Amino acid sequence: MTMPGKMPTVLTVILNWRTAEMTLKAADAAERAMEGIAGGIVVVDNDSGDGSFERMTEALKDRPRFRVVQSGRNGGFGAGNNTGIRLGLPGGERPDYAYILNSDAFPAPDAIRTLLDYLETHRAVGFAGSYIHGPDGEAHVTCFRFPSPASEFEGAARTGPISKLLAKRSVSIGVPDASGPVDWLAGASLMMREEVIRKVGTFDETFFLYFEETDLCRRAAEAGWPTHFVRDSRVEHIGSVSTGMKTWKRVPGYWFDSRWHYFRKSGGTGRAVSATLAHLSGGLILLARRVVRPSIPSGPPHFLRDMVGHAIRQLVRPGKDLA
Repeated sequence: MTMPGKMPTVLTVILNWRTAEMTLKAADAAERAMEGIAGGIVVVDNDSGDGSFERMTEALKDRPRFRVVQSGRNGGFGAGNNTGIRLGLPGGERPDYAYILNSDAFPAPDAIRTLLDYLETHRAVGFAGSYIHGPDGEAHVTCFRFPSPASEFEGAARTGPISKLLAKRSVSIGVPDASGPVDWLAGASLMMREEVIRKVGTFDETFFLYFEETDLCRRAAEAGWPTHFVRDSRVEHIGSVSTGMKTWKRVPGYWFDSRWHYFRKSGGTGRAVSATLAHLSGGLILLARRVVRPSIPSGPPHFLRDMVGHAIRQLVRPGKDLA
């Protein structure tokens, strides 16, 4: 908690992986949004190996707000952001808040201040995240419920009656009309209270990519620190620039690793198995519907086979596929 009369400090962390020019654009937007806020901005290069580190170091060398650092390894989203969070402020002291900004996200001039003011006003809230929209102004869905076997079944079946029955278990909750509590938020623009980080820790680095912010928000919630969506903090986001998710031909193994680790961590192996069986059941319902109506969109190629194969490997040789 910020001491009375002390200006709260914010450490903004931007993680780069082979998108130096985009990251520099995000850095420019972050610098504008940090105006009047005490703190600093650290840009972490996640061992890009493509000259990104040198390019960003040169571009930001005369701007005192910035530090550009090398993570030394590409350990994924959580590990890279942890590198920046652990550095703290330029003088070595801990900030009151850490703010995670994606390298393809561009906060409005008041976006960071709005999150800061919200957390300063709502002292019982642990994390606060922005309203995210695309370059065309269309809202992105970034507010979610925690995953469960029921949500796995609903999401895989994609069938009207099932979705209606399980509407309150679906992971996505759409875009709320007002600020308030959610289970978890996508990590494109997320401010974290330092007190919460001290109590629950930083990102779990077992997750290479995906589910890491879900896990962090879950751990905070279990410790009594909810996550809130802040509608008035606006951030433009392109999305999937570093991950290439929009062009995936097949879901990569690290996604299955993260999914299994999340369910096992939040409820043991039994919950991971239940979630997988629930998804398989829902997926088979979808396949049956597509026999009757081939026009119904399918899921990613080989998804069910890959998911079941991954689960079997985890049961036979636990942890084999996990980092």
